[in-house]
Parts: sequence; C-alpha cells; structure tokens
Amino acid sequence: MKVGDLVRLRALPGPRNSGNPGVIVKLFKKKCWRTQELGPNVNWALVDPEPHAEVMINNDLMNFPIAELELV
Repeated sequence: MKVGDLVRLRALPGPRNSGNPGVIVKLFKKKCWRTQELGPNVNWALVDPEPHAEVMINNDLMNFPIAELELV
C-alpha cells in the first residue's frame, strides 16, 4: 500500500468499521498491543513497531494497522 491508495477496513467488529472507503494520507510505523492475542497486561518490550496508515474517511483522520486494511 502507498499514499493515495483507496482502502477500507477488513471485516472487523466494532464502531470504527463503517465500511466506508478512505484514502491513505500517511504511512508510518508504531507499536500496537493486541489485547485479544497478548492479554491485558501491556509490555511494550514484547512487540515491535508495525506499519500503520493514517486514513481520511469522511473528513476524519484515523490511524489503522496496515494488516487491518484492504485495497478497494
């Protein structure tokens, strides 16, 4: 994926998944603690930074892990 690509969230539960497509504005890396896989006790030393995208959806900027996005 690259800046300018049209993307949408993969089928994930939750209020952030509106199904609306968005445009990638920026790509970057940051750490993401996945509670469902790693448990509730956060230990940043156990995770490495992963690719994220800043996506504009309906005039809102939101950050998502690249793994949760799909190209439209």
